[in-house]
Amino acid sequence: MIGRKMLTEMKRRGDMETGRRGDLNSPRPPVSPSPRLFFSRGFTLLELMIVITIIIILAAITLPQFQKTILHTREAVLRDDLSQIRKLIDQFAADKGKLPQSLDELVSEGYMREVPVDPFTGQKDWAMTTGEDPNSSEGEQGMTDIHSSSSEISSEGTPYSEW
Repeated sequence: MIGRKMLTEMKRRGDMETGRRGDLNSPRPPVSPSPRLFFSRGFTLLELMIVITIIIILAAITLPQFQKTILHTREAVLRDDLSQIRKLIDQFAADKGKLPQSLDELVSEGYMREVPVDPFTGQKDWAMTTGEDPNSSEGEQGMTDIHSSSSEISSEGTPYSEW
């Protein structure tokens, strides 16, 4: 048992706590800062390397699929553009009784707002096929079909210029 003199000395130094009723409790353990408190504020190098490795693996898995999706989207845009332009050529021929001479004529006559951009070349440089106008009695030439001017090969194995 601790003597009274020793208890008062410990209380004076702050080694003892006083309870609500003024009774003395057991001595407090010495207060020393834990070394974990200083190091628990951030991430360790190992934790950061693991996270970075996981991100790199996920990027390596998703990037090829993303590129394939972009290619299929560009091909769908090209198919739609070609289909719409071909319909406009037929509509122009039905309305005017002759084939258009160029895409600019379709724009100037109000069939299109503007010439679309080829999704593979990034330009408004379409390859036009001209032929004899079947509605003309004088044997005039006109635009009969349109293709992409890209020399790339599609995901189906055919050149875009043959679509």
